[in-house]
Amino acid sequence: MDQYKRMAWRIGAMGIASAVLLAIQVAQVALGWNGATTAWVYAVVLPLNIVLTLTFPSGKATVVRFVQRWVVNPPVRLLLHLGAMPMGYALLETRGRRTGKPRRTPVGNGRQGEVFWIVAEHGRRAGYVRNIASDPRVRIRMRLGLRFRWVEGIASIRPDLDPIAVQRRLAAWHPLRALNAVQVQVLGSELLVVRVELDRPVVVRRGVCQARPTHRDDKPTPAQRRPDQAVARANS
Repeated sequence: MDQYKRMAWRIGAMGIASAVLLAIQVAQVALGWNGATTAWVYAVVLPLNIVLTLTFPSGKATVVRFVQRWVVNPPVRLLLHLGAMPMGYALLETRGRRTGKPRRTPVGNGRQGEVFWIVAEHGRRAGYVRNIASDPRVRIRMRLGLRFRWVEGIASIRPDLDPIAVQRRLAAWHPLRALNAVQVQVLGSELLVVRVELDRPVVVRRGVCQARPTHRDDKPTPAQRRPDQAVARANS
Protein backbone atom coordinates (compact mmCIF):
# COMPACT_ATOMS: atom_id res chain seq x y z
CA MET A 1 0.00 0.00 0.00
CA ASP A 2 2.84 2.39 0.79
CA GLN A 3 4.24 1.83 -2.68
CA TYR A 4 0.93 2.77 -4.35
CA LYS A 5 0.53 5.76 -2.07
CA ARG A 6 4.04 6.92 -2.92
CA MET A 7 3.32 6.50 -6.63
CA ALA A 8 0.10 8.50 -6.30
CA TRP A 9 1.96 11.32 -4.57
CA ARG A 10 4.62 11.23 -7.28
CA ILE A 11 2.05 11.44 -10.08
CA GLY A 12 0.27 14.29 -8.32
CA ALA A 13 3.49 16.23 -7.74
CA MET A 14 4.61 15.75 -11.36
CA GLY A 15 1.17 16.80 -12.58
CA ILE A 16 1.27 20.01 -10.55
CA ALA A 17 4.85 20.77 -11.64
CA SER A 18 3.96 20.13 -15.29
CA ALA A 19 0.94 22.43 -15.01
CA VAL A 20 3.15 25.18 -13.57
CA LEU A 21 5.64 24.89 -16.44
CA LEU A 22 2.83 24.91 -19.00
CA ALA A 23 1.28 27.97 -17.33
CA ILE A 24 4.64 29.77 -17.56
CA GLN A 25 4.82 28.99 -21.29
CA VAL A 26 1.24 30.20 -21.87
CA ALA A 27 2.02 33.41 -19.98
CA GLN A 28 5.08 33.98 -22.17
CA VAL A 29 2.94 33.52 -25.27
CA ALA A 30 0.36 35.99 -23.93
CA LEU A 31 3.12 38.54 -23.27
CA GLY A 32 4.58 38.03 -26.74
CA TRP A 33 7.86 36.63 -25.39
CA ASN A 34 7.44 33.28 -27.11
CA GLY A 35 5.60 31.63 -29.99
CA ALA A 36 2.49 29.51 -29.56
CA THR A 37 4.33 26.51 -31.02
CA THR A 38 6.50 26.20 -27.91
CA ALA A 39 3.45 26.09 -25.65
CA TRP A 40 1.91 23.34 -27.79
CA VAL A 41 5.14 21.34 -27.61
CA TYR A 42 5.10 21.62 -23.82
CA ALA A 43 1.42 20.57 -23.76
CA VAL A 44 2.31 17.37 -25.62
CA VAL A 45 5.69 16.57 -24.06
CA LEU A 46 4.82 17.10 -20.37
CA PRO A 47 2.10 14.39 -20.18
CA LEU A 48 4.34 11.99 -22.12
CA ASN A 49 7.10 12.78 -19.62
CA ILE A 50 4.89 11.57 -16.76
CA VAL A 51 4.16 8.32 -18.58
CA LEU A 52 7.86 7.81 -19.37
CA THR A 53 8.83 8.44 -15.75
CA LEU A 54 6.44 5.78 -14.51
CA THR A 55 7.13 3.16 -17.19
CA PHE A 56 10.80 3.58 -18.14
CA PRO A 57 12.60 5.68 -15.47
CA SER A 58 16.06 4.30 -16.29
CA GLY A 59 15.78 5.38 -19.94
CA LYS A 60 14.60 8.84 -18.94
CA ALA A 61 17.43 9.14 -16.41
CA THR A 62 20.00 8.26 -19.11
CA VAL A 63 18.75 10.97 -21.48
CA VAL A 64 18.35 13.69 -18.84
CA ARG A 65 21.74 12.96 -17.26
CA PHE A 66 23.44 13.13 -20.67
CA VAL A 67 21.91 16.55 -21.43
CA GLN A 68 22.67 17.86 -17.96
CA ARG A 69 26.25 16.59 -17.94
CA TRP A 70 27.30 17.90 -21.34
CA VAL A 71 24.94 20.83 -22.02
CA VAL A 72 23.44 22.32 -18.84
CA ASN A 73 25.90 21.71 -15.99
CA PRO A 74 29.17 23.08 -17.50
CA PRO A 75 28.04 26.74 -17.85
CA VAL A 76 26.07 26.61 -14.58
CA ARG A 77 29.09 25.12 -12.78
CA LEU A 78 31.33 27.89 -14.13
CA LEU A 79 28.92 30.65 -13.10
CA LEU A 80 28.57 29.19 -9.61
CA HIS A 81 32.34 28.95 -9.24
CA LEU A 82 32.65 32.61 -10.27
CA GLY A 83 29.87 33.64 -7.89
CA ALA A 84 27.66 34.93 -10.71
CA MET A 85 24.59 32.75 -10.10
CA PRO A 86 21.55 34.08 -8.19
CA MET A 87 20.39 32.80 -4.83
CA GLY A 88 18.71 29.42 -5.01
CA TYR A 89 21.65 27.43 -6.37
CA ALA A 90 24.78 25.84 -4.90
CA LEU A 91 27.73 23.76 -6.07
CA LEU A 92 28.21 20.30 -4.52
CA GLU A 93 31.70 18.79 -4.54
CA THR A 94 32.09 15.04 -3.98
CA ARG A 95 35.05 12.69 -4.31
CA GLY A 96 34.96 10.41 -7.37
CA ARG A 97 34.44 6.82 -6.26
CA ARG A 98 36.80 5.47 -8.95
CA THR A 99 39.25 8.31 -9.66
CA GLY A 100 39.34 9.98 -6.24
CA LYS A 101 39.18 13.36 -8.00
CA PRO A 102 36.80 16.17 -7.01
CA ARG A 103 33.48 16.10 -8.89
CA ARG A 104 31.29 19.20 -8.86
CA THR A 105 27.55 19.22 -9.53
CA PRO A 106 25.08 22.16 -9.43
CA VAL A 107 22.23 21.57 -6.98
CA GLY A 108 19.42 23.61 -5.51
CA ASN A 109 20.37 25.57 -2.40
CA GLY A 110 18.63 23.58 0.31
CA ARG A 111 20.36 25.04 3.35
CA GLN A 112 18.28 25.26 6.52
CA GLY A 113 20.33 26.35 9.49
CA GLU A 114 23.28 23.99 9.75
CA VAL A 115 21.80 21.27 7.52
CA PHE A 116 21.85 21.24 3.72
CA TRP A 117 19.11 19.26 1.94
CA ILE A 118 19.35 17.85 -1.58
CA VAL A 119 16.64 16.04 -3.53
CA ALA A 120 18.50 13.95 -6.11
CA GLU A 121 16.59 13.78 -9.39
CA HIS A 122 17.72 10.29 -10.34
CA GLY A 123 18.20 8.66 -6.96
CA ARG A 124 21.09 6.21 -6.75
CA ARG A 125 21.64 6.51 -10.50
CA ALA A 126 23.08 9.99 -9.92
CA GLY A 127 26.87 10.00 -9.96
CA TYR A 128 27.18 12.28 -6.94
CA VAL A 129 24.87 10.04 -4.90
CA ARG A 130 27.09 7.04 -5.66
CA ASN A 131 30.13 9.14 -4.77
CA ILE A 132 28.55 10.00 -1.42
CA ALA A 133 27.86 6.32 -0.76
CA SER A 134 31.58 5.72 -1.25
CA ASP A 135 32.83 8.80 0.63
CA PRO A 136 30.34 10.95 2.60
CA ARG A 137 32.75 13.86 3.05
CA VAL A 138 31.61 16.71 0.76
CA ARG A 139 32.04 20.44 0.20
CA ILE A 140 29.30 22.88 -0.82
CA ARG A 141 29.85 26.28 -2.38
CA MET A 142 26.85 28.42 -1.50
CA ARG A 143 25.90 32.03 -1.03
CA LEU A 144 26.47 33.19 2.56
CA GLY A 145 25.55 36.81 2.95
CA LEU A 146 26.75 38.64 -0.16
CA ARG A 147 29.44 36.17 -1.20
CA PHE A 148 29.85 32.53 -2.24
CA ARG A 149 31.92 30.38 0.12
CA TRP A 150 32.89 26.72 0.49
CA VAL A 151 31.52 24.86 3.51
CA GLU A 152 32.49 21.27 4.36
CA GLY A 153 30.06 18.65 5.60
CA ILE A 154 29.13 14.99 5.99
CA ALA A 155 26.42 13.69 3.65
CA SER A 156 24.04 10.81 4.25
CA ILE A 157 21.57 9.16 1.87
CA ARG A 158 18.07 9.14 3.38
CA PRO A 159 15.67 6.81 1.53
CA ASP A 160 13.47 6.84 4.66
CA LEU A 161 12.47 10.48 4.06
CA ASP A 162 9.76 11.63 1.66
CA PRO A 163 11.31 13.78 -1.13
CA ILE A 164 8.04 15.62 -1.76
CA ALA A 165 7.72 16.54 1.93
CA VAL A 166 11.32 17.81 1.95
CA GLN A 167 10.71 19.89 -1.19
CA ARG A 168 7.53 21.31 0.30
CA ARG A 169 9.43 22.37 3.40
CA LEU A 170 12.29 23.94 1.45
CA ALA A 171 10.05 25.75 -1.06
CA ALA A 172 7.78 27.37 1.53
CA TRP A 173 7.75 31.13 0.84
CA HIS A 174 10.85 30.80 -1.34
CA PRO A 175 10.08 31.26 -5.09
CA LEU A 176 13.53 30.21 -6.34
CA ARG A 177 13.46 26.97 -4.38
CA ALA A 178 9.88 26.40 -5.52
CA LEU A 179 10.99 26.75 -9.15
CA ASN A 180 13.86 24.35 -8.52
CA ALA A 181 11.41 21.86 -6.99
CA VAL A 182 9.25 22.08 -10.13
CA GLN A 183 12.26 21.37 -12.33
CA VAL A 184 13.33 18.41 -10.18
CA GLN A 185 9.80 16.95 -10.28
CA VAL A 186 9.58 17.24 -14.08
CA LEU A 187 13.13 16.11 -14.93
CA GLY A 188 13.55 13.56 -12.15
CA SER A 189 13.13 9.83 -12.62
CA GLU A 190 13.50 8.56 -9.02
CA LEU A 191 13.71 11.16 -6.27
CA LEU A 192 15.94 10.56 -3.26
CA VAL A 193 16.80 12.74 -0.25
CA VAL A 194 20.40 13.51 0.67
CA ARG A 195 21.11 15.23 4.01
CA VAL A 196 24.38 17.10 4.60
CA GLU A 197 25.41 18.00 8.14
CA LEU A 198 27.61 21.07 7.78
CA ASP A 199 30.90 20.74 9.67
CA ARG A 200 31.43 24.38 10.51
CA PRO A 201 28.24 26.16 11.54
CA VAL A 202 28.22 29.57 9.91
CA VAL A 203 26.87 32.83 11.24
CA VAL A 204 26.18 35.58 8.72
CA ARG A 205 25.97 39.11 10.06
CA ARG A 206 25.79 42.16 7.81
CA GLY A 207 27.09 40.21 4.85
CA VAL A 208 30.13 38.91 6.74
CA CYS A 209 30.63 35.14 7.03
CA GLN A 210 32.04 33.96 10.36
CA ALA A 211 32.87 30.42 11.47
CA ARG A 212 31.52 29.45 14.87
CA PRO A 213 33.56 26.86 16.80
CA THR A 214 31.87 23.51 17.33
CA HIS A 215 32.07 21.78 20.73
CA ARG A 216 31.21 18.19 21.47
CA ASP A 217 28.92 19.09 24.32
CA ASP A 218 27.02 21.70 22.30
CA LYS A 219 23.28 21.04 22.29
CA PRO A 220 21.51 21.04 18.88
CA THR A 221 20.14 24.43 17.97
CA PRO A 222 16.50 24.92 16.88
CA ALA A 223 17.80 25.40 13.31
CA GLN A 224 19.41 21.95 13.48
CA ARG A 225 16.32 20.26 14.87
CA ARG A 226 13.66 21.94 12.74
CA PRO A 227 14.23 20.23 9.34
CA ASP A 228 14.04 16.68 10.67
CA GLN A 229 11.02 17.47 12.80
CA ALA A 230 9.27 19.16 9.89
CA VAL A 231 9.86 16.19 7.62
CA ALA A 232 8.74 13.78 10.31
CA ARG A 233 5.49 15.73 10.74
CA ALA A 234 4.95 15.77 6.98
CA ASN A 235 5.45 11.98 6.79
CA SER A 236 3.11 11.24 9.68
